[in-house]
Amino acid sequence: MTAVTPPTPVADLALARDRRPNALREGWLIAGRDMMHWIREPWGIVFGLAFNIMLILMFGFLFGGAIEIPGGGDYIDFLLPGMFALTMLFGLETTMTSMAEDAKRGITDRFRSLPIASASVALGRAIADLASSALSLGVLMLGGLLIGWRPTTGPAEIALGIALLLWLRFSLLWLGIFLGLRFRSVGATTAVQVLVWPIGFLSTVFVSAETMPGWLGVIAEWNPVSATATAARELFGNPTGTTSGWFAENAVLAASVWPLVITAVFLPLAGSAYRRLRR
Repeated sequence: MTAVTPPTPVADLALARDRRPNALREGWLIAGRDMMHWIREPWGIVFGLAFNIMLILMFGFLFGGAIEIPGGGDYIDFLLPGMFALTMLFGLETTMTSMAEDAKRGITDRFRSLPIASASVALGRAIADLASSALSLGVLMLGGLLIGWRPTTGPAEIALGIALLLWLRFSLLWLGIFLGLRFRSVGATTAVQVLVWPIGFLSTVFVSAETMPGWLGVIAEWNPVSATATAARELFGNPTGTTSGWFAENAVLAASVWPLVITAVFLPLAGSAYRRLRR
């Protein structure tokens, strides 16, 4: 007769670790759920891309001939990195709406009843939205190349520029997730849609801050979207439109710090809103 060996404390500890919630793994699984929705209904992404391309063509070819860049350079090369940064801001209301709808329909409650990490649901949404943003950015960059935009630096600088663009998007996603969990109403979504435009346009996306009145130029320069746009232009070797001042020498630093601050503020707030969520 074979004796049964009782589990050792080490084996118990290993089993406990296997059962312990893994936020990253669970986040990937939940992200896959969101991506499947986009595969079944891709029109939101398609129309978003079409709108961004329309803005590029409109400003690049309709207004571009009348816009001068401080320091010189081609306007298309100036515009495209700015548009890449602006598109990282667009779609924030979609993230907010998706989180709010899941909460209203009880899907979030189902997730909360499972033995998974509390951060998994929000992390899954962030991963899925970041993947969608990366795809959209790739399509826009390809479109930019077709209309004459050219990065002139090496692969390392270009990769860092893309990373900073996605870093901005990642930080803004936590803002959208927090708002979706905290304010679950059509009015709140509409307010975010309206506020995205002044934040996006009160920046250096389309024109240099040096062409604006002094006080307005300061506000535009300190916009997180402006910081990322200027850093992307610098890293892609395109005209920055900034010839003097702190941002002329520290654009990459600003583009790194701004998203860090946004994430540090809204990621904990999103986690707190999720834990306190009630239908």
